[in-house]
Amino acid sequence: MKLTREIKTAILVIASLLLFIWGYSFLKGSNLFNNHKKLFVEYDNVEGLAPAAPVTISGKIIGKVNSITLNPNGKLIVEMQINEEDFPISKSSVAQIYEPGFIGGKQIAIVPNFEDKTLAVSGDRLQADIKQGLTATLGNKLAPTQQKIDGLVTDADKLMVNLNSVLDEQTKNNIKTSVAQLSKTLAEMNKAATQVNALMAANNQKISNTLSNAEKASGSMAKITSDLEKAKLSETVNNLETTLGNVNKMLADMQSGKGTMGKLMKDDGLYNNLSKTSKELELLLQDVRLHPTRYVNVSFFGKKEKPYKAPEEQPNK
Repeated sequence: MKLTREIKTAILVIASLLLFIWGYSFLKGSNLFNNHKKLFVEYDNVEGLAPAAPVTISGKIIGKVNSITLNPNGKLIVEMQINEEDFPISKSSVAQIYEPGFIGGKQIAIVPNFEDKTLAVSGDRLQADIKQGLTATLGNKLAPTQQKIDGLVTDADKLMVNLNSVLDEQTKNNIKTSVAQLSKTLAEMNKAATQVNALMAANNQKISNTLSNAEKASGSMAKITSDLEKAKLSETVNNLETTLGNVNKMLADMQSGKGTMGKLMKDDGLYNNLSKTSKELELLLQDVRLHPTRYVNVSFFGKKEKPYKAPEEQPNK
C-alpha cells in the first residue's frame, strides 16, 4: 500500500501535535508517559505559595503544585502532583510550606512518617504545616531591636531637648569662661612645672649629696642593727623578761601577804604594834628632851642618884 503525500502530511502533523503536547506537559513538570498521583492539603494561609511550585522530600524534587483552590469555608486546597514513585509517602505525612531562601519562592516539603506503613494513594489528604521562613524569622528578631532603637531615639531626642533648654546663653557664656580659666590654669601649671624642672636642674648636685647621705645613714643603721644583734640583744631581753617575771611574782606574794613585806602590808596587828611602839618612842624622846636629868645624872661630888618620877602629864604631840 502506497502512502500518499496527504497521508504522510497528516501523520507528520499529528506527531508534531503529540510532541508539542508532551513537551508542554514536560515543561510544566508532568510526564505523560509516567504514572503520577495527586495528593491534597488544606491550608488556612498558603504564605504566597504559587502553582508549579516544587514539592520535595529531603531536598529532592518529587513533584509540583498543580493548583490552589478556595473552599467555601475560606480555606485553600492545594493539589500536589507526585511524579516519583520511588519515594513512598504515608497517609500521616506532613506537607510543610517553607521558604528555601531569600530569592526563591515558597515550596512544599513532604515530612514522611516512617512508622506509618499505610501509603497514601491518589486523592488522599496530608496534614498541613507552615514553617516560618528566613525573612519572617529575621523580621521577628529585628522587631524587638527596632523597638529598642525607637526608644533610644526618643530618649536621645528628649536629652537633646533638655540640653537645649539647659544650655541657654548665660550657661554657654559661663562654660566659655570656665574653659578660658582652665586654659589659664593649665598654662600656670606648665610654667610652675618649668620652674620646678629648672630648680631641680640647679640643685641636682645637692640632691645627689642628700641621697648619698641618706644611703650612708641607711648603711649606718644597718651596721647598728648588726652590732645590736652581735651584742646578744635577744639574750639580754630574755634576762630582762625573767627579771620582770621575778619582780611580778614578788609583788604578787606581797599582795597575797606572803613574806615579811607582805605581812607588813597585810597584818593589821603588826601595823598597830609598830604604830604604838613609834608613839611610845616619841613620848620617851619628848620626856628626855624636857627632863634630861631624869635619865643623865653626872656628879663630880658624889651626889646620890635621884629616883625616877614619872611625868604628871604627857607632852603634847
